[in-house]
Amino acid sequence: MSSPLTTASPAAPAKTSGPGKGAPRLRGTRKHSPGRPRRSKLLTALTSLVVLYTVVPLIWLAVNATKTQSGLADSSGMWFAHDFALWDNVRDTFTYHDGQFLRWLGNTVLYVVLGAGGATLLAVLGGYALAKFDFPGKRGVFATVIGAVAVPGTALAVPTFLMFSKMGLTDTPWAVIIPSLVSPFGLYLMWVFATEAIPTELLEAARIDGAGEARTFFTVALPLLAPGIVTVLLFTTVATWNNYFLPLIMLKDADWYPLTLGLSVWNSQAETIGGDVIYNLVITGSLLTILPLIAAFLFLQKYWQSGLAAGSVKE
Repeated sequence: MSSPLTTASPAAPAKTSGPGKGAPRLRGTRKHSPGRPRRSKLLTALTSLVVLYTVVPLIWLAVNATKTQSGLADSSGMWFAHDFALWDNVRDTFTYHDGQFLRWLGNTVLYVVLGAGGATLLAVLGGYALAKFDFPGKRGVFATVIGAVAVPGTALAVPTFLMFSKMGLTDTPWAVIIPSLVSPFGLYLMWVFATEAIPTELLEAARIDGAGEARTFFTVALPLLAPGIVTVLLFTTVATWNNYFLPLIMLKDADWYPLTLGLSVWNSQAETIGGDVIYNLVITGSLLTILPLIAAFLFLQKYWQSGLAAGSVKE
């Protein structure tokens, strides 16, 4: 007796009570891109500390510039006093000792225009030549520039003073301007920037069209070097504006002091017998001193940021 054939019916799919229920759940992955970089808590914490280290002194300076001499002693350093004397302090700063602050401000501008401007010009010319021309001894020049970057300026201050004293240039503006013309870091930065920013083929095309070296530089290379020029100009301007040690050993006549040295003299008056205690003017003068630098960085930031990034990515 043969048994009947039995056929197995396919198993019916299990019913789900809701859409997607029962399917494996995949963990979402966050994609990182240059526009959306990965966040680091440690880096955020370190950046916050740097911001505090930078901003807190500026806040202290801005707050205490609004106080009188008595208000500095009677109030907290991080909060305002009962009287607001900012405009009076600004007026007194400009008129103290027959406008001595204005004299020092003019000296600082003179040193920046001639010193920092000249250093930028020499760095642009030297960096372009080192980047786009081949000549004997180029590797030696490169080693010299790198070595000069590593030498701090204070190490050369005393030899520079001895040399300038034999030349009779001490206690003159040239004792501050001439050393400011040398900027090894600016030269190195322009060297690197010119190497990446100026295509050699573009220069060769200009020369084939009959342009001389001077015309090629001013019409072709110089517009491409604009971000690097602004970056070097800002660095040399800040270095010259904040220069303190070199004028301290070079200058004796207070009429040639820059702002940094002049404000230090005002600050030290309180330590002398019978000297004026004008801490409120020193603080207000310090605030006025840094305002031009802050304005320069804010207005030129798009240029110097692109200049700092030059050469960081090689195609």
